Amino acid sequence: MWSEDDFQYAAENTRVIVAPEQQIATFGTTSFRFYLISELMDSVDEVRVRDGHIHAERPQIVTPDHYARLLLEGFGDQAQQYVEQLRERMRNIAVLRYGFQFRKTGVTENRVRDSLEAVVDRTRAQVQNANEPQSAVIQGVDDAWEVCLLKFTIDLIERSSGDNIGDFRRRGLL
Repeated sequence: MWSEDDFQYAAENTRVIVAPEQQIATFGTTSFRFYLISELMDSVDEVRVRDGHIHAERPQIVTPDHYARLLLEGFGDQAQQYVEQLRERMRNIAVLRYGFQFRKTGVTENRVRDSLEAVVDRTRAQVQNANEPQSAVIQGVDDAWEVCLLKFTIDLIERSSGDNIGDFRRRGLL
């Protein structure tokens, strides 16, 4: 069982190296590819690179009660505990619900023998050279990589929510 300090450590040590150019679409689905890079704690100069996709469904207007029933498909116990903590803090402020699906079957893991900085630099260059505008490069904590991925998605929601609320207001839905 993880403590709140473990979650806090993972969240504080999540660093977005490359953010997707697009925000979450207000009236459609949006897919993001992620590369989550973490240093293995029990090995010197061994780094894990996880590559996968997150699919964001179009935001929905909901009450705080609906937000409290958010389900995370495919995430483990630590991610569920982290969301429980977030629910307690955000109980009365949610206006939009963002639906994320995370498919672990789409995640690949590669171990690389090199320094963390070198792997981060190579992955950043790979994404930029391949012209992947919907990709993110994230540096995180290996044991709590799902928490790091959730932190990234929550930051993406915060970045997108202002425009999404504005779109809903312009259409008379809020």
